[in-house]
Amino acid sequence: MTENAQQQPPAPDSELPTQYAPAEVEGPLYERWVERGYFEADAKSEKPPYTIVIPPPNVTGSLHLGHAFQHTLMDALTRRKRMQGFESLWLPGMDHAGIATQNVVERELGKEGKSRHDLGREAFVERVWQWKDEYGGKILGQMRRLGDGVDWSRERFTMDEGLSQAVQTIFKRLYDDELIYRAERIINWCPRCLTAISDIEVEYQDDDGELVSMKYGEGDDTIVVATTRAETMLGDTAVAVHPDDERYKHLVGRRIKLPLTDRTIPVVADTHVDPEFGTGAVKVTPAHDPNDFAIGQRHDLESLTVMDERGVITVHGPFEGLDRFEARSAIVAALRADGRIVAEKRPYVHSVGHCSRCKTTVEPRLSMQWWVKVAPLAKAAGDAVRDGRVKIHPQEMEKRYFDWVDNLHDWCISRQLWWGHRIPVWYGPDGEVVCVGPDEEPPSGEGWTQDSDVLDTWFSSGLWPFSTLGWPEQTPDLKKFYTTDVLLTGHDIIFFWVARMMMFGLYAMDGEVPFKTIALTGLVRDQFGKKMSKSSGTAVDPLDWMNAYGSDAVRFTLAKGANPGTDVPIGEDWVQASRNFANKLWNATRFALMNGATIEGDLPPAEQLSATDRWILSRLNETVAEVDALYDDFQFAKLSDALYHFAWDEVFDWYVELSKTTFMAGGEPAEVSKRVLGEVLDVTLKLLHPIVPFVTETLWTTLTGGESVVIADWPKAVLVPGADAPGGFRDAAAEKEIETLQQVITEVRRFRADQGLQPGQRVPARLTLDGTALASHEAAIRQLLRLQPEGDTFAATATLPVGGATVALDLSGTIDIAAERKRLAKDLAAAEKERQQAEAKLGNEAFLAKAPDNVVEKIRGRLAKADEDITRIKTQLDGLPEA
Repeated sequence: MTENAQQQPPAPDSELPTQYAPAEVEGPLYERWVERGYFEADAKSEKPPYTIVIPPPNVTGSLHLGHAFQHTLMDALTRRKRMQGFESLWLPGMDHAGIATQNVVERELGKEGKSRHDLGREAFVERVWQWKDEYGGKILGQMRRLGDGVDWSRERFTMDEGLSQAVQTIFKRLYDDELIYRAERIINWCPRCLTAISDIEVEYQDDDGELVSMKYGEGDDTIVVATTRAETMLGDTAVAVHPDDERYKHLVGRRIKLPLTDRTIPVVADTHVDPEFGTGAVKVTPAHDPNDFAIGQRHDLESLTVMDERGVITVHGPFEGLDRFEARSAIVAALRADGRIVAEKRPYVHSVGHCSRCKTTVEPRLSMQWWVKVAPLAKAAGDAVRDGRVKIHPQEMEKRYFDWVDNLHDWCISRQLWWGHRIPVWYGPDGEVVCVGPDEEPPSGEGWTQDSDVLDTWFSSGLWPFSTLGWPEQTPDLKKFYTTDVLLTGHDIIFFWVARMMMFGLYAMDGEVPFKTIALTGLVRDQFGKKMSKSSGTAVDPLDWMNAYGSDAVRFTLAKGANPGTDVPIGEDWVQASRNFANKLWNATRFALMNGATIEGDLPPAEQLSATDRWILSRLNETVAEVDALYDDFQFAKLSDALYHFAWDEVFDWYVELSKTTFMAGGEPAEVSKRVLGEVLDVTLKLLHPIVPFVTETLWTTLTGGESVVIADWPKAVLVPGADAPGGFRDAAAEKEIETLQQVITEVRRFRADQGLQPGQRVPARLTLDGTALASHEAAIRQLLRLQPEGDTFAATATLPVGGATVALDLSGTIDIAAERKRLAKDLAAAEKERQQAEAKLGNEAFLAKAPDNVVEKIRGRLAKADEDITRIKTQLDGLPEA
C-alpha cells in the first residue's frame, strides 16, 4: 500500500443512489485500487506469503469465458488471503506464443504482398516486437475490466530480458547435465506452420480417407500391404511380418520389387507386426512414420525422405512436385494401371492428426531436432505428488497426471520459427558444437553460426513459477514467494503446462516444488453443457455480458458453477440472475442504511438481543465457518451458493423483514437490531467481496466508512458479550424458534395463495400463540402475513394448526367455500393416486431389482412429495367451514 493511500482514506458517501449502475462504478473503482497499491506485494513484509502466478495468456489473445472463469477464482483466492493477513501476490504476465504470434504477423505481411523471408530474420523479429507493442496484450486491459487484483508492478513477459536469461540458463544446465541432446527422429510436422510441433499440440479427429491394399513383389514373392497414405510408399525401405507368421517365413530375408520404382526392398521379421491385423504384412517407411522408424532402427534400414517441408513430393519423376494429397491419388491411379491394387475402401474413417493451431493435417517426418531427456525429470515430477509434497485437487485427477508423467517420451523442444527464444548453440567450421550460457560470450569468427531454431513456447512457460520471481538470481521475491501456493488451471493443460512446470521447477530449484496445490478446473460450456464455438453461434464474449450486467454478475455466475474438475455450464439467464442478486444486495443495504444500521460500538450483550437477533448472529457464524471450509477445499460453487442463500434468504428475506416491525416500534430493541443488522451486513459483504468485489466495495465503504474492503480483515466468528463460545456465538434454541416462525409464515402464505388472495390483501385473523415459542412474535406474524385484528364480527372460516400455534382466518366474503372444497378434493384425489402408484412400484421386488438407482430415488421422491401434498391439502380442508 502506498503512503499516500494511508494518509487519505476515502470519505464514505452519505447515502447510496437509488439504483446500482455497474458501468459507472467498476472502472473508476478498479483504477483507485491500483493507484493505492492494494495489489502490490512486499517482499520485505513479515506477513506470511501467499502466491499465485497467472497462467500466462497468449500475447495474441483476448479475454474469453475460460479466462474470465479461472481469473475469477484466482482473484477470489488472493483477495481472501490478503484479507486474512497474508502478503498476497497474484503475479500477471503474458506468453509470447511462438507459432500463434508469428502466424499473426505473417498474415499482416501477406496483406502487403510480402513474406518473412522478404524481410529477413532480424527485421521480421523487429516487426513482431512492433506488433506486440502496438496490438499485443489486449487481454491485460480486459483483465482490469474483470477486476483482476494482480500486482501490475511485477508484470512479466516470456520474452523479456529476465525471462530470456532464465531460459538460456536452464538450457545450458540441462545441456551440461546431458538432459538436452540433438538427434534425428520422427516428429510431428506442420506443412502450413513449417515447424515441428509436440505430441500434445496435435489434435486427432476422424476423417474420411481411403484404405488401399496393394501387391508388392512378383510371382511367389508377392505380398499384400495396406495403407491410408499411399504416397509414402515411395519411401518404403522394407516390408515387415511377424517372425512366427508361417505364411511369410519363406520371404523373410529376401528382397522384393517395390512397385513404381526401380528399387527392391527386404522383407524383415519384427514382433511389432500384428499377424491378425489385415494381411499380417506392413510396409515400412522409416522417414515418415514413428512406428516404422523404430522398425528401421532395429533392422538398420535406410530412411528415405520423399517429401519437403511443405508436403511436396521430392522424388521419382512422374510424382515429383505434386502435393502429398495430389500424389496420393496419382500413385493409386498408377498402381491400379499396373494391376497392383487388390482392394480399395472409400470412405475409410480413421483418426488423423491435425495441427492444433492451423488445423492442417500433420505429417510425420524424420528431422534433426533438439530434445529433452525427460525420464529423470518426469520421475521427480511424479514422486512429488506421490509423496504428498504437491496435492492435486480434486484427488481423482491424480490418475490422469500419473498416466501422463509416467509414460512421457522425450520432448522435442526445437521449432523452425523466427519468433521465440533462439537455441543458444553455435556450430563451428570443423563440426564444433558449443552451448552458451547467459554470462558467456558466443564463439565468433569465420564459419561460426548459431542454430536457427527457437525453443517450444512451453519450454519458457515451464519456468514461469520461478523465472517470474527473478531466477536465476536469488532475488528477495524468489526467497519470499517461492514455492507458490496454488496453481489453478484447466484440466485440459495438465499435460501441456503443469507437468513441464513440475519437471523444471524441481530441477532448477533443487527439489523445491513449484506449487503446493494443483487445483484443476473444468471448461466453460453453454447452458446445455455443449462446447461453445463461433461456428455454432454459441461463443460468448464475456465483455458483452460485463457491459450489460456488470463484472460482478459475470464473476458470480462463473463461481456458482465452479465444482472442482468438472465443466461449467453458463447461460445469459444465469448472468441476469446474478445481476439481480447484486441489485438485491444494493437495495437491502440501502434500506438498512436508511433505517439506521450501524457498526459503531460493541455488539449488545446477549440478554439484550431478541430471538431474531440471536438467530441471525448464530446463522452468520455458521456461514463464516462453512465458507472458510469450502474455500480451503476449492469448492467455489458450494460457497457461492451458501453465500447467496444466506444473504438473500436469511438476511434480506427474513431478518430484514422481521426487523421492520422492531424498527417501526422504536425504542431500545430497535437500536439493538440496528447494530446487529450493521454487523451482519459488514460480515456478509466481506464474505462476498472476493467474488463480487465492486458492489461490495461500494456498499461496505458506505456502511462502515472504512478505507476499502480490499484491505479489511477477513471475518472471524462473531462474539457476543456475555455469551462467548468456541467458534463464536451460537444459539440453537433461537435457530429452532425462528425456524418455527418461518414455518408458520410460509404455511399461511401458501394457504393464502391457494385461496387466491392477493399478497397485500388484509384478512382478519385470530392467533393462538400462548405457550409456544412464537408468543413474542405476534406483531411480526401479523405484519408479514397481512393479518388484521379479529374484530367483533370475526368468524373463523379456516383454521390452520402449524408449528404448535393456531392461525384462524376469517375468509368470509373473500372466497367461494364450496368451490374451494371442490378444488381441494380434486387435488387430494390426484395426490392420493400419485402416492398409490409410487407405493406400488416401490413394493414391486422385480421392478426394484431391475430399475437403476436414480430411477428408484426419483420414485421415492415422488412418494415423499405426494405425502407432503396430502398432509397440506387435508389441513386446508380441515380449516374450511362446511359449505
